Amino acid sequence: MKAADRDYKSSIDYAALGNRLRAYRVGASLLAEDVAEQLGISRAVVYRLEKGEIVKIETLERLAALLNTSMASLLGVEVEYYPTALGLFERMRQLEESADRILAHFEPISLLLTSDGYLPLLREMLVEASPGSQAKAPSAADIDKMLQIMAERRAFFQKRRPHIVSLIGLRELERFVQTGLVGRVDLPEKTRAVRRLAARREVDRIADLMESEPIDVQIGLIDDAMPASTFQVFSGRESSVLAVSPFRLGELPNVRNGIATVTASPEAVRMYEAMIAKLWKSAYKGKAGAQHLRKLLERLQ
Repeated sequence: MKAADRDYKSSIDYAALGNRLRAYRVGASLLAEDVAEQLGISRAVVYRLEKGEIVKIETLERLAALLNTSMASLLGVEVEYYPTALGLFERMRQLEESADRILAHFEPISLLLTSDGYLPLLREMLVEASPGSQAKAPSAADIDKMLQIMAERRAFFQKRRPHIVSLIGLRELERFVQTGLVGRVDLPEKTRAVRRLAARREVDRIADLMESEPIDVQIGLIDDAMPASTFQVFSGRESSVLAVSPFRLGELPNVRNGIATVTASPEAVRMYEAMIAKLWKSAYKGKAGAQHLRKLLERLQ
């Protein structure tokens, strides 16, 4: 082998390419066996592809067609599009694993900061929110897969403790407490009362975090209109990546309709970081923020 060949370093991040392949496959609700059968390859080859071990460009092109995406998106040279919450949550799980800092606005509160009791209630909410037409509703298997991915994300965050800056809109929190952890509003009043208490407990948890001021968690309460879409900026040693999502996991959750985007575009990342910095300046923080939040809860009692 020539020295030039040995020293050559590809501009393609094959590990990230493999991660994107897995996220698109999960988002399409396909097993590795399904992909292997449709492409006429072995399941072991599919797993190697998802590790970034790309052998044939033709296989990559066929995968892009199967997963209804483009070669450019797989290669990470343009925006990644995720038409399902399942695919987005898997991609976010991957990005969180390598992030040293996370800037987050996920309405009404970041999943990473919720209590242990949140996910079991979220499953009930997602079932309640399913439309009457089963053709449009996520399957029970998809809901369970979403919750599995979210549980993995929370567990990894609690173990690794990357620095998180979470922006929370006070208007969104007020609606969250008044509505409760429900998938729809036509539930029995007794159920609604229980779910409103559950929402208050989550907000109480946020106040506790703000009051204790842990070194790896910063929370800012924004008394202004928040962006319509939620977002997270994942910053690691080598790059920063922006995820923008139409999906929401609070009261009246939406995991069915919308198209999320993920990009490493420096311009997009800079613009969101600038917006976050602007909102952070006027935010209620620390013990003062906790006091403000507890007054909100008292007012809504």
